[in-house]
Formats: sequence, C-alpha cells, structure tokens
Amino acid sequence: MSSTSPRPRIRKAPAERAAEIVATATAIAREHGLSALTLRAIAERAGVASGLVAHYQPSMDDLVARVYADLVEKEVRDVEQVVGAVADPAERLGTLIDTLMDGGRDELTVVWVEGWAMARRNDALAVAVRAQMQRWQTLVEAIVADGCRTGAFSTAEPGEVAWELIGMIDGLNAQSLARGTDTTRFAPRTARAAEALVGARPGSVAVSAR
Repeated sequence: MSSTSPRPRIRKAPAERAAEIVATATAIAREHGLSALTLRAIAERAGVASGLVAHYQPSMDDLVARVYADLVEKEVRDVEQVVGAVADPAERLGTLIDTLMDGGRDELTVVWVEGWAMARRNDALAVAVRAQMQRWQTLVEAIVADGCRTGAFSTAEPGEVAWELIGMIDGLNAQSLARGTDTTRFAPRTARAAEALVGARPGSVAVSAR
C-alpha cells in the first residue's frame, strides 16, 4: 500500500531565505509588474508560508521599492555598457535610442509605468523612482554634453535636452505598450527629433534600418 508524505521542509539560513524572497519578488515583477507583488503571490512562488515572507519582509512598500530599484538599476547598467562601447557621441545617442526602443523591454516599461503611479502612495518607492530617474538623466546628459564638447552637438542646455529626450522615449514606449503597437517603428523619427534637440547635423544620429 502506497502512501503520500508531505514535502519535507528545507531549513535555510536567514540570509539565504531573505535573498530567495527578494529574488522571487523580482521574478514576479519582471513577469507581471509591480502591482502583482503580494504576500500571497510571493509565498506561493517561493513555496513558503505567507507568514515567513512577512517575517523577512515586514514592509511590502520597502520590498516593492527594493525590487523596482534592482530591476531598473540592472537596466541602466546594461544600457551604460552598450552605449559606452561607442566612441562618437552622435552614434552613441543613436545606439541609446535603438537600445531603448528595440521592442524587447516591455516588461521594464510596465515596471516604470507602475512605479510612477504607485510611488504616489509609497514613500520608499518614490525615493527609488527619483533616484533611478536621476541615473537616466546623468547617462543621457553625459552623452549630450560630450557631443557639445566635440562639436557634434550645439545645444547650450544639455541637461534640459536630456530630460526632453528621456520623456520622449519613455512616452513612446508607454504609448506603444498601451496601444499594443511596435515601438521600433518610431525609432527613426525619434532620432530625427533628437538631432533637432541636440543641434546635430541631420542624419548623424543613426538608428538601425526598420
């Protein structure tokens, strides 16, 4: 006669369990957005009791902020590595536009959009959102400022122009996600608009052929 025994509980070190919970929450957010982060969802995915999740993460607001910061920080580092491999500022700006509008970052667009909305009611998340927005500002402003130093760009306001570029790219990505359209088709137009904003020679900010 066969019998079914319950799955044995695996006791893990506190640091290991805490890291596992954060990793589980991060995976859920990447797949379904920040709004999907609940004690129950994390517990079910991790295979533990909700009380254990609450023990290691007593503040869901702090956990949401941590997950948001981790996801966006990784995105920024990845983009920095891609654009950093390009020497010419105009080509670097084109690479930035190509990378951010390649249609392969929808899950992170969801995280960004939900982060902006949820930050109104989550102080910890608001701090994280502002910090990551500043990271993007620093990245794009550095490209524009470098172009001004080399003579590739002529704007006298690299900081303001960087903000406009970020807003344009973010807005088009969010609109494309909401409309269910392909954001890649807007990349050439965005490049032409970027040339006007930074004061670049027409055609110098190149993106991949669409």
